Amino acid sequence: MKNRILIASMFCALLSNNTLLTVAQETAPQKALQQANRILFLGDSITYAGQYVAYFETWLLGQRKAKTPAVINAGLPSETVSGLSEEGHAGGKFPRPDLAERLERVLKTTQPDLVIACYGINCAIYQPFAEERLAKYQAGMKHLKTLVEKHGGQLILVTPPFYDDQQSPKAFSYNEVLDRYSQWLVAQRAAGWMVIDLHTSMTRAVQQHRQTDPKFTFQRDGVHPNSEGHWAMAQQLFAGFGDEKAAACATPDELLQLQQLPAEVLPLVQQRMSLLRNAYLTASGHQRPGIAAGLPLPEAETKSQEITAKIAPLLRAKQP
Repeated sequence: MKNRILIASMFCALLSNNTLLTVAQETAPQKALQQANRILFLGDSITYAGQYVAYFETWLLGQRKAKTPAVINAGLPSETVSGLSEEGHAGGKFPRPDLAERLERVLKTTQPDLVIACYGINCAIYQPFAEERLAKYQAGMKHLKTLVEKHGGQLILVTPPFYDDQQSPKAFSYNEVLDRYSQWLVAQRAAGWMVIDLHTSMTRAVQQHRQTDPKFTFQRDGVHPNSEGHWAMAQQLFAGFGDEKAAACATPDELLQLQQLPAEVLPLVQQRMSLLRNAYLTASGHQRPGIAAGLPLPEAETKSQEITAKIAPLLRAKQP
């Protein structure tokens, strides 16, 4: 009898500890966001395109806080954290850029206190799963976390987006390769890492859409999301930061209505994001050819403030 009571007590304690851990994992990104003054997005071409980043920033503005954090997009096309590049990448013109090459500079230039990073879809270099490639990804993520924290910031990692095997088929499922990368990243929550699981939710969303529309896709080329795909990414960020109402919005227009924001806000946010992205990428430097040069930072910041001045009255003028 005593043994049963002891086992039951141990089980209750374990359940309580697991519940507390789950709550802590769910609230940690929210607390990090509440404390942030400067938010840096890092990633590959999907982040560089930035539509989901603009949706995120619009969502922040819609909260109408006394001080909204500055958002800087420094995504770089083709980039990996694994440091790997497939043979003949870009027709043999250049290897994939490695985040480690520029990370120190971009952190010094942007000075973020919160970094949101989404890597992985390029990191397995579109090859079958291999432990040695996963190990490179793991090492790259650990280096990213170490350096962000060394610079006084917090890091939130986002699992890689869905890869559409149906749109760009291979002899194997590349999305299943990314499943393994995502599973490892999510498992790091047990070590205190803050991780938002985009991959699982995006994969599930595609599967659900295909029950009624077998040809549905977020990514016509298998990789780069369309507007709907970027919205699906933004929805998972909203959920990861605890805003289920925003995450339940089916379209950006619904978010604008929810937050009583005029439609003019979003294009202005996108314009400001692109302006600052180009400026910060140029100021911090990188090894990726073909990226448009940005304005000098002081000039870009001045123009950014002009756009901010246009946004401000729109935040006060709530929709009827």
